[in-house]
Amino acid sequence: MSTQPVSRRARPAKAPLSRDVIVRTGLKILDRDGLEALTMRRVAKELDTGPASLYVYVAHRDDLMAAMLDEALGQVRPPAEGTWREQLRALIAAAVEAMSRHEGLAAVALGAIPTGDNVLLVLDRMLALLKDAGLDDTAAAWAVDLLWLHTAAAATEESAYHTKGSDEESTIAAADRRYAALPADRYPMITSLRQALFSPGDRDTWALEVLINGILHTPTR
Repeated sequence: MSTQPVSRRARPAKAPLSRDVIVRTGLKILDRDGLEALTMRRVAKELDTGPASLYVYVAHRDDLMAAMLDEALGQVRPPAEGTWREQLRALIAAAVEAMSRHEGLAAVALGAIPTGDNVLLVLDRMLALLKDAGLDDTAAAWAVDLLWLHTAAAATEESAYHTKGSDEESTIAAADRRYAALPADRYPMITSLRQALFSPGDRDTWALEVLINGILHTPTR
């Protein structure tokens, strides 16, 4: 039985490259293999092409990560019912959930000015809700910046549990044991308030309410 070389024309045609294809492939690698595995070379290999061909569509890895973040935020559906405050809380919660599903993406949101189509839709809706709250233009603009930082930080923390297999209860228990062993003469406030520091409760909602209430009652200067 002879084995003749297979003509390239007989192979299945590769899907044409595009920015969207590269971004979706990057997300697949990130979710399957982790952040360290996400390189331009790895994405190119997954797409059966050379790394140089990717640079036609993405400038570098950071550009790819920003595009992947925007792709993830495309899953956010702004709420349509409730008061402006209820809608704002729901919108932020949805953005946190979308970013925290993928390792490392929330950190991208912390380190850059948002420019992607989907993230701008989220911010535009935030601004509309803040204007519904009666804020002037400057206060709304400053407030959305603060709320986006909170969203990205909350998603970064949540991502540690979503993507790294960490158990929140065991992590807190380990920290509690560490605090319990601290010398009271050196850390008097931490040791005296240790129970309060680890007390249960909906801290995420409380933190967001602190921000919203502060925004409403703090004039811009």
